[in-house]
Amino acid sequence: MKASRFTAAHQSMTFSRRMMLVGGAQFAFGGALVARLGYLSVAQNQHYKLLSESNRVQLIIVPPRRGWIVDRNGKPIAINRSDFRVDLIPEQVERPTETLRTLTQALQLTPDDVDRIIKEMRASRGYQPVQVAESVPYDQYAAITVRLPEMPGVVPQRGFSRFYPAGPAVAHLVGFVGAASAKDYEKEKNPLLITPGFKIGKEGLEKVLEPRLRGVPGGQRVELTARGKLVRELEPKPDRSGQTVQLTIDAALQEYAARRMGDQSGALVAMDVMSGDMLAYVSMPAFDPNSFSQGIGRTEWRMLSEDDHIPLLNKVAQGLYPSGSTIKPAMALAFLQQGIDPARRVNCPGGIRIGNRYFRCDAVHGSMDMHSAVERSCNTYFWATGLITDPEKTTEMVHYLGYGEKFDLPIPSQRFGTMPSPKWLEEKYKRKWQGYDSANTSIGQGYVLINPMQLAVMPARLASGKLVKPRLLMADPRQPAPDLDVDPAHLEIVRKAMSAVVNEHGTAVGSKLPLENILMAGKTGTAQVFKLGARGHQSNWALRDHALFVSFAPADAPRYAIGCIIEHGGFGASAAAPIVRDCMTFLFDPQKGMETLTALEQQWGGTLLERTARRQAQFEAASKASLSA
Repeated sequence: MKASRFTAAHQSMTFSRRMMLVGGAQFAFGGALVARLGYLSVAQNQHYKLLSESNRVQLIIVPPRRGWIVDRNGKPIAINRSDFRVDLIPEQVERPTETLRTLTQALQLTPDDVDRIIKEMRASRGYQPVQVAESVPYDQYAAITVRLPEMPGVVPQRGFSRFYPAGPAVAHLVGFVGAASAKDYEKEKNPLLITPGFKIGKEGLEKVLEPRLRGVPGGQRVELTARGKLVRELEPKPDRSGQTVQLTIDAALQEYAARRMGDQSGALVAMDVMSGDMLAYVSMPAFDPNSFSQGIGRTEWRMLSEDDHIPLLNKVAQGLYPSGSTIKPAMALAFLQQGIDPARRVNCPGGIRIGNRYFRCDAVHGSMDMHSAVERSCNTYFWATGLITDPEKTTEMVHYLGYGEKFDLPIPSQRFGTMPSPKWLEEKYKRKWQGYDSANTSIGQGYVLINPMQLAVMPARLASGKLVKPRLLMADPRQPAPDLDVDPAHLEIVRKAMSAVVNEHGTAVGSKLPLENILMAGKTGTAQVFKLGARGHQSNWALRDHALFVSFAPADAPRYAIGCIIEHGGFGASAAAPIVRDCMTFLFDPQKGMETLTALEQQWGGTLLERTARRQAQFEAASKASLSA
């Protein structure tokens, strides 16, 4: 068999086929490459242009200035104050160790501060700044500024911090601001929350009104090199400040009432009886919100938490107390509405027996009618009358006047207490209402629990004859209050009895207003904290009774109502009533009110702000001592 020969023709044909295969593959690859390039340059042009631009130009968020909180007259309650801060731009820092050592010495940073800065620098991306220190004293700020050439990446700048001119006087009203937590960021995913120096409302009105107060952030665009070096600053986008929120509060009265309470523990609420506007909202003692806004230390927090007067508790919204005898005017109105003759007399031999228990009155009052029973606070009259009236109707009237009512206010965590009734008792404790329930309720004990706002609402409704509701924001619509569904003649009987409490022979006769032609009506209250056998332990503050006082003035043409409670104050006439008297005096005659307060503060060791400064110094001394230990 003859072997086939591989000729030049065969070689040419094989080469041609290979060329076609290789050429086809090259063409396909080239076509795919061209198509991909076309896709990237045309279809994806905008996407990669944005990526390129963001790599070249970065946006630094500029936090907005927080909106102010002002009182009804425009006086600032919460404002922004210029301060100094120091930040780091990690991408621009050339010698991190040396730079951090210099900052530590100049700014007196603690080891905790240094650890935080190192962690944040490692986690930082791009041009995102890392906070070194805020509220820096000017001398330290100046020391950093003159050394900037040797510390690239360090950015000292002027900023704004929250400031509360009245300090503790408004702490529980407005709350405070603080840095956003990880939980806060998870809720919004807003990069503004992790911007150094930016703070949000943490408590009180600052928290509730956060959407109005925050504002809209601005931005500063900067052009960078591939290594992150600053080339130039581009046109900035201005921020928009938060809204100014106006309260119904009278800042002068708010501060006066807080100062007048001295070192007592308690709360006071003042209202306009016709509009329902809250004029004062005071819970004392309180913390300094300026300290919280700057970042409170662990030692200060511990000392505040361990204080038996509970300065961290908003007693106006969250404190619950037996109403004591302040309930008696509302009870008297409930009795009148059920047909009880105000001239009906009850003999008070010093108490009354109900079942197998003897309820002891505070004194042997003798024969009492309704007027004298309110005036002299005779428990026996109210025990005896409560037993012959319908408890469901009686407690319904007291609740109608405000005790146990929840109000629609921008206040977080409001506790509204209990005004017990036979129906409530059956649902909660599965038992029937008994005579001793009527007795306890008629003098504001037993299951009765109220908050200080209700202490002001009740006399405001009795004084005005209208179903006024408390209002805290001037922007909220003011709805005309309807008249109370009660006999006006019955209201007049109760008002005259309350006027007699202060101006005739009543339990608060020592708290008459020192003003000509202006009389104050009121009712004292003393609420037991422990059983009768444990009363009288005056040496033990925690065992003393709570002292309460409700009032309105002028008695003949009411304008203002005030409710006050002093925790463990002993007696309403001696602890709460004088405070309310002086606050009422200040409303009608500020100069005379201030004269009284000045004399008292000299005895107490200075004004509220002076005493707060001394306490703050104690916190700082204790903190330094714990660090050195």
